[in-house]
Amino acid sequence: MAQARANGVTIEHELSGPPDGPVLLMIHGVGAQLIRWPPALCARFERAGFRTLRFDNRDVGLSSHLNNLGIPDIAAIVAARNEGREPELPYTLSDMAADTVGLLDALGIASAHVLGVSLGGMVAQVMAIEHRARVLSLNLFMSQSGNPNLPPSQPEALAILSKRAPDPRQDREAFLSHQVALNRALGSPAYPASEAELRAFAASAADRAYNPAGAARQMAAARGAADRREQLGQLSVPTLVVHGGNDPLFPRECGTDLARSIERAWLLEVNGMGHDLPAELIELFVGMVSANNARAFAEEN
Repeated sequence: MAQARANGVTIEHELSGPPDGPVLLMIHGVGAQLIRWPPALCARFERAGFRTLRFDNRDVGLSSHLNNLGIPDIAAIVAARNEGREPELPYTLSDMAADTVGLLDALGIASAHVLGVSLGGMVAQVMAIEHRARVLSLNLFMSQSGNPNLPPSQPEALAILSKRAPDPRQDREAFLSHQVALNRALGSPAYPASEAELRAFAASAADRAYNPAGAARQMAAARGAADRREQLGQLSVPTLVVHGGNDPLFPRECGTDLARSIERAWLLEVNGMGHDLPAELIELFVGMVSANNARAFAEEN
């Protein structure tokens, strides 16, 4: 792994795969470090010919932690947006998109295929809107458009997502149990990960870096963002939308709405998939992203 300065912050990143392959820029969700990407998924993308670029978004992992910006009041941010007022945010999706473009600049990468998950899908949308020339194709997994009329998350998922996790430095066992419960609530009912896998990953993530205030600031950027549908309607970039039919955080209507908002977008709705990336679906994911990449290549040539 390596670090680069981008848009005034330090970004921890990892670039691997065939040196002459097209770059697949992978942007993850709230609080997710680059190690959250399943190694088997990254390896499969690289066998398919992609050069994968993963990174820690600002405020998580080994990238810059912006603790000087304080802890946001999410309820106040949501209320302001619902009332038609611009909320006060520590930073915005545009700032996070600029970080991502700055990382490409630092690495000398002119443009990339972009895969965004959840919050990462929102950042990818803004990247395509504000930095169109840098995006060869969009692959938006379990994300949404900012449409305020979308159905809400399931109460059970919101409840555990909103619950403050125990500090692993003070009670490691309680933290691991919380993380297992959280991933169970958000995960794919048809493709459940084992408790041992969930505990092992939670432990490795906590040991690598722990900054819950950063995740809160990322959440503020997502929850405080405006409706993007009008701007998305002006895009012509080849787009794939992948959404779980059993996503408790972003109901299936979020995927339908997002695909409808972008001209000629493909929609893949996967029954039994929740708000995660099950190992059983890796071949499907790689096949669909590769097909969208091929569509982009055909349109460019």
